Amino acid sequence: MAILVLCVLSKMTVAQQSDASIGSVTELKGIGRIVRDVPYDAALSFDIESYDNVETTNGRIGITFLNDTRVRLTEHSQLLIDEFIYDPDPSKSKMALQFASGTARFITGKLNTINKENIAISTPSANVSIRGTDFTVTVNELGESLIILLPKDDGTPSGEIVVATAIGEVILNQPYQATTVSMFETEPTKPVILDITLELIDNMLIVNPPKEDINVTEKSVSSNSNNLLDVDYLEFEDLDVDYLASDDLEFTELDINYLDVNFLEDLLDIIQDVNELDQTETLLQADLDLKGTTLGFDPDTQINTFTTDNTITFIRALENTVRVDLDKSNAYTVILIQNGKSTQIIVNGGSSSTITIKQND
Repeated sequence: MAILVLCVLSKMTVAQQSDASIGSVTELKGIGRIVRDVPYDAALSFDIESYDNVETTNGRIGITFLNDTRVRLTEHSQLLIDEFIYDPDPSKSKMALQFASGTARFITGKLNTINKENIAISTPSANVSIRGTDFTVTVNELGESLIILLPKDDGTPSGEIVVATAIGEVILNQPYQATTVSMFETEPTKPVILDITLELIDNMLIVNPPKEDINVTEKSVSSNSNNLLDVDYLEFEDLDVDYLASDDLEFTELDINYLDVNFLEDLLDIIQDVNELDQTETLLQADLDLKGTTLGFDPDTQINTFTTDNTITFIRALENTVRVDLDKSNAYTVILIQNGKSTQIIVNGGSSSTITIKQND
């Protein structure tokens, strides 16, 4: 009887209009719930209140707040509504949201209804400040965050967001510009523009569901064995199994499932790799004073320049090819003359000694 009464009360709560309502569920597909004093099954028009915990499993939920701000959650996502105050005076209005896991899309509502400094959006690894915008946030099971700025319908930037951590921040102001953050104690990666679509974000940036706890039952030693020396550790059936004879060990091209990929992890890795390469190039340029050409391929001088641990190399291939390898810790003045084309390169300020290489057909 108690269970029946609880179910009736729960249904009544869903149907009733709450005086503390700050918005409602306006989109629902599949299974989701609102955790308040107790968990409630999500339903269309379900009232949302401050301090609600919105969770999806194999479903999606869309919430519209009183100022028309919308938040859409994909599968296996969790949103904590810390605070929402809607007042005719924008300086008294507040919004504080925590994206705990999964993927969420945030679309700002009516302009000038909440002062920008009163909007606080966070993930386990970053804080996001918004300026009238549309963006997505994805948080994986490790708390790493991927933030992508979305465009307007006409393809122009929807606004600007600042992604900040304890030691740095970056600004996103271009369509599909993105950054990642691994921990709050690390800097956000340098923004990159992704070749991606909103449909791909909705369908591919889905965090894996939490792993279920598996209870492992161990076979206990017989209670009659009071001495460890009485245990015969060779009495295991597994010793009779020839695992090498199993076909399960064979893996061929036919076994490859090309759909079995983690798009989110791949995207996080790619952005972080690009950031590391950029940092490496910045360090190389900081350690090396180079004038007359640039690192990489310089279309003006037709010279390829690259460095290794201790060496800087110049290569120019015209009618003839010239290659120069130098100790990058020293200073040089290098003059390359090929078929009348002369280029002067100064390394680390140059020196009184000049290396001149002249080639003709």
